[in-house]
Amino acid sequence: MDHDHLHNLRRRHPAWRLLIADNGPMIISFLHDSFVVPNVRVLAATDLENRLEDFLFHLRGQLGEDAYPRSARAYLTDWSADDRGWLRRYYPEHSDEPHYDLTPATEQVIQWLKSLEQPHFIGAESRLTLVFDLLQQILQGAESDPEARIQDLEARRDAIDREIEQIRAGHVPLMDPTQLRERFLQMAGTARGLLADFRQVEENFRALDRQVREKVATWEGSKGAVLDEVFGEQDRITDSDQGRSFRAFWDLLMSPARQEALSEQLERALALVEVAELAPDTRLRRIHYDWLAAGEYTQRMVARLSEQLRRYLDDQAWVENRRIMTLIRELEQHALALRTQPPELTVPLDEPAPCIELPMERPLFTPPIKPHIHQQQLQAGESHVAPDALFEQTWVDRALLQRHIRQALQTQDQITLVALLEMHPLEQGLAELVAYLSLAAEDHRSVIDESSPQTVHWQDAGGILRRATLPQIIFTRGH
Repeated sequence: MDHDHLHNLRRRHPAWRLLIADNGPMIISFLHDSFVVPNVRVLAATDLENRLEDFLFHLRGQLGEDAYPRSARAYLTDWSADDRGWLRRYYPEHSDEPHYDLTPATEQVIQWLKSLEQPHFIGAESRLTLVFDLLQQILQGAESDPEARIQDLEARRDAIDREIEQIRAGHVPLMDPTQLRERFLQMAGTARGLLADFRQVEENFRALDRQVREKVATWEGSKGAVLDEVFGEQDRITDSDQGRSFRAFWDLLMSPARQEALSEQLERALALVEVAELAPDTRLRRIHYDWLAAGEYTQRMVARLSEQLRRYLDDQAWVENRRIMTLIRELEQHALALRTQPPELTVPLDEPAPCIELPMERPLFTPPIKPHIHQQQLQAGESHVAPDALFEQTWVDRALLQRHIRQALQTQDQITLVALLEMHPLEQGLAELVAYLSLAAEDHRSVIDESSPQTVHWQDAGGILRRATLPQIIFTRGH
């Protein structure tokens, strides 16, 4: 419980964030009335929005219209966000409407705030008696000596026999009203706490499911290895202290005899005058049925997680098998194609026979000959060649040629280069023709048909008729 740990806990834990939230009283009271009081595990988004609208309507009537100005849907969306974590929002199977459930952190806040209420009194005597009983159960359960176990049972039998004799003699020991109320309050608190524990059990199983899915998604080994890992994780959770305790609790609760005995005992306890003076919660009369509903929901949730995990693994296997079948089909198609047209396998060889060179046959290193360059003075010469040709450069405007092509394709889907040159003759000769060829090669919509050669004619600057034979070039308009 050092400073850094508490500081991180204050920033990250949803329970602490709920306690310091500005709308904390409104949020906690609404969630308590909607989920905890009726022991509702899940509510559809429509039902919860209607409940919240009614709740906000009554609050605005007391506090003013400006109190809590947001809509019910906006509040629920905010409470279920990742940075809040007060509600769990999810889509059940075969449903397109979101549902909401309390998170274990919110349940802890509600239980803790209930503990702040002023109790009737502190049950010190009943708690001390419970400590003695638990210690005795621990020692009896851990005793491995048969003689010691027998002696303990005989001592308990003698104590029971003495109590029976006292009752027969007319001395019936009774608890005083304080002891009765004290034990009833402790029983009621423990019974209500069991309902809050179910959500933590569900959260632990969901965390296991997320871990398993992450492990399967990033698994690079064999399928058998990942299955062993998944089932091993489930076995470890089932065989853990929490899993064993929950299974034992469920087995006890599912016993019809224990359910009838518990119902009878609750009726008798609530009928006592000392207990009635406490004005106990009427839910205690059916608390064991609430346990059954919460435990059944937990069991169904675990079954759904197992089914989803199995379906997830089946999908992974189907994808792998489909990839394998695709590769097999491709190999079969290649094999059939090679059967009809076997390839000519030729391997080029540098020489018909290997050339073997022994180490002693290799020549020794010979330094290269350095040439001797004699510097001579350059003498100015006389040239009678006109240098004008060095400054005459031909530049072809490719943008102009592209405009010619686009203008021609405005009235037709395609046009050949020969037809285009009839509309726009070559003015720069071979350089302009090469530019047209370059544009055709760069455009993926153009067609260069080498099987149909065509001849192009033009006149150069000296008036000489030129011609060139080239593949048929077809420019096509894109769609």
